[in-house]
Amino acid sequence: MIRSWVSTRYMARMAAIGATAALTAAIFVLPAKAETDAKAVIATYADIALAKYKDSLGTARALDAAVDALIADPSAETLAAARAAWKASRIPYQQTEVYRFGNAIVDDWEGRVNAWPLDEGLIDYVDAGYGTESDENRLYTANVIANQKIEIDGQEVDASSLTPGFLSGTLQEAGDIEANVATGYHAIEFLLWGQDLNGTGPGAGVRPHTDYDKANCTGGNCERRAEYLKSASTLLVADLQEMADNWKEGGEARKALEDGDANSGLSVILTGMGSLSYGELAGERMKLGLLLHDPEEEHDCFSDNTHISHLYDAAGIREAYLGSYKRIDGSTVEGPSLSDLVKETDPALDTELTGKLDATVAKMEAIAARAEAGEAYDQQIGEGNAEGNATVQAAIDALVDQTKSIERVVAALKLDAIAFEGSDSLDAPDKVFQ
Repeated sequence: MIRSWVSTRYMARMAAIGATAALTAAIFVLPAKAETDAKAVIATYADIALAKYKDSLGTARALDAAVDALIADPSAETLAAARAAWKASRIPYQQTEVYRFGNAIVDDWEGRVNAWPLDEGLIDYVDAGYGTESDENRLYTANVIANQKIEIDGQEVDASSLTPGFLSGTLQEAGDIEANVATGYHAIEFLLWGQDLNGTGPGAGVRPHTDYDKANCTGGNCERRAEYLKSASTLLVADLQEMADNWKEGGEARKALEDGDANSGLSVILTGMGSLSYGELAGERMKLGLLLHDPEEEHDCFSDNTHISHLYDAAGIREAYLGSYKRIDGSTVEGPSLSDLVKETDPALDTELTGKLDATVAKMEAIAARAEAGEAYDQQIGEGNAEGNATVQAAIDALVDQTKSIERVVAALKLDAIAFEGSDSLDAPDKVFQ
């Protein structure tokens, strides 16, 4: 009985103390502290970069193997397999483009792997309609595959060996001309498809597999063409390996973010999102081509794969905000995100931007659906195609609209103002026609 009485008395006392504590907490309630750490957001961003570049590297290695098979046994089948491998390699790579602009190490490197448009006459034979000269580029029709000596800046250059070093060290941007693209995805694309001579009509490039068949060679110089293709493929793998290494623990790109100010790191993420969304994708890659109705202004112009490139650029922007990426193997890399930070600061703004990012991807999917149904992107931007033009314009409008919300996020997080990349096609369209 004594034990029972003590227990009851003790419990009553504890209940009273608990009630008092609850009342005190209710009176002196403090505002909730944000749970998401900016440094953790940056770590997620770096982890996703590493995963994306690893996936890009893996698909580039598969492309390199397909190139080897094409060269060893040129056939319609091995050419088709190499083309399929090239298209597969674009999916993870395009999702990395959101890492440009804010990260100087990526932007400085990007031209080696994804520069465009290119003057393809620098590399190989072209149709007569391409012309024979350009006031802006003396190497416009240098055709290094057919010529073992070329002239660069008034000096004769030995081009007898089309090695990776020659392509990257001598031919890439030769004469300091950006259109002299000798390496990367688009040089390989041209070597697999050839020119798309259909304008805004149906059809992509139709390079025959016999352009690599030494015994039944078309186009001439089949052995040198194979040498060039293999060197370009080898370089792509090496360049992607370099960038994947930059995002590993201790890598230069990751370290620059981890060692820097947290707010500066958040600005890097938002700079990439806003600049790719507005000036690069909405402007230079989409609105410019639509204004001019010019198929030469589409990103993957030889293969008619532009709808895929644009879609996965948009997906990459969304992934940077949500802090989540689904890898090729089906696994997901995710963690604390910008979305988490914004949600804690301004839930309505997070809902707004998330909705706009989803809307943009949906508009890009509409472009892709038309392409998969038989109307390629270059046809959609063609003059007189009102429905196709409207589909592309809707995606441009969505990109511009989401950029406005990205700007609002910068302000909501009290970061220094960011000047996103612009484009005359959006900011001063009259200049496009001058």
